[in-house]
Amino acid sequence: MVIEIICRNAVETDVEALFALIDRYAQQGIMLYRSKEALRNQINSFVVAETNEHELIGCGSLTQLGPDLVEIRSLGISDGYKGQGIGTKLVDALVENAREQRIVKVMALTYEVAFFLKNGFRIEPKEIFPEKVWTDCVNCKKQFCCDEIAVLKRLDIEAS
Repeated sequence: MVIEIICRNAVETDVEALFALIDRYAQQGIMLYRSKEALRNQINSFVVAETNEHELIGCGSLTQLGPDLVEIRSLGISDGYKGQGIGTKLVDALVENAREQRIVKVMALTYEVAFFLKNGFRIEPKEIFPEKVWTDCVNCKKQFCCDEIAVLKRLDIEAS
């Protein structure tokens, strides 16, 4: 049987699976922890990837940081499904959501720089995102020793 992967907007019944996936990454220190309550409150910002057997195997969210800037957050894929293009499908869906909202800048803080470069992002200094620094970074335990790389995709200057 061929496994087909679809991306769709998350719904409240996805919270348990989202929590489990994000928590695995958070325990490794490579993603911020999200409580089930926070996930319920932010469910409309999430896109999920699932198999044709309805197994949730990936997720990502889009958070508005400013009038023309959103951040891709909580992007993760279940073990056993990495390297199959699912992350790219999720990023494409999130970028399309940004376009629909008329947002022109999509950023992320990441350890997976090569992945984002492959998907049309460019490395940028973190300092050009004061919206991120003052909303999230100010409370992060890695604030003064952050080892994540900032990446940006400009939707208003993309080649057609």
